[in-house]
Amino acid sequence: MNPSRRKILRLAAAAAALPALSRRALALDYPVRPVHLIVGFPASGLTDILSRFLAPVLAVRMGQQFIVEDRPGAGTNIATEAVVRSAPDGYTLLMATSSNAINATLYGNLRFNFIRDTTPVASIARTPIVLVVNPSFPAATVPEFIAYAKANPGKINMATAGIGSSLHLAGELFMSMTGVKLVPVHYRVSYVPDLLAGQVQAAFTPMPTTIAQVKAGKLRALAVTLASRSPALPDIPTVAEFVTGYEASVWNGMVAPKNTPPAIIDTLYKGIDAVLADPKITEQFAGVGSVPKSMPPADFRKFIAEDTEKWAKVIRANNIKAE
Repeated sequence: MNPSRRKILRLAAAAAALPALSRRALALDYPVRPVHLIVGFPASGLTDILSRFLAPVLAVRMGQQFIVEDRPGAGTNIATEAVVRSAPDGYTLLMATSSNAINATLYGNLRFNFIRDTTPVASIARTPIVLVVNPSFPAATVPEFIAYAKANPGKINMATAGIGSSLHLAGELFMSMTGVKLVPVHYRVSYVPDLLAGQVQAAFTPMPTTIAQVKAGKLRALAVTLASRSPALPDIPTVAEFVTGYEASVWNGMVAPKNTPPAIIDTLYKGIDAVLADPKITEQFAGVGSVPKSMPPADFRKFIAEDTEKWAKVIRANNIKAE
């Protein structure tokens, strides 16, 4: 090979390596400008609140502002699509929730595949769901609730936050595992006034929504749906103490568009993991009934896949369709 040809090949190889080197350099410098954290729910909802707890602490730790943007609509699908269509550079992230796992099956015409089109960054929190009843309801424990429901099939109204919501599916899972028949009543607005008035008798509800009424004795908590008892209601048993294997929760975690460089994902995960260990964050999360739950990207990916399949079985078995 003549010298000029060798020189041309060396230059070509160097040029081909430049994009990879540039991506690696950018990842090592990340972040150099504000990061946008997209939320698929309205302001003041649980996911928005948790995001706003995290954002300022992450900003201090990582040296750049984290801007929370609420883009509600279509059960989080609007926000999710916006993120999966964004550049995979770490500057547009999604605060994902259990709704994303549910929507993969609930909606048949999504223009994205949540698992395929995102890169998990870190798990962030778990929030228990609580089985509550109106105090006039003739059951004070889960076994009594099940016995009453079996003796009165189709006569217990169960409030939900909408067809296919985490709360609705928590109830459907309970029904399938216990053999009881409850009547889902789907609300577009808050169901709490009707629950307090006794117009609906029961609900699987996020802890932040009704914990004040439970502590005031205006509602009766029968059980929490996590695998272990909640520090916020330590005297309330889990459903699993009576129904082996039952577990349901609202989860939150951060994801990025697919093809986001691994170095950026690693930087974000380490920052989030450190922030979740901060006692101030633990205290803030506890104030809304949530528990910090750190999980590295690979484990979070596995969790999302398993949760997606879990709720897919419930949706298909009950022929649940999005509104």
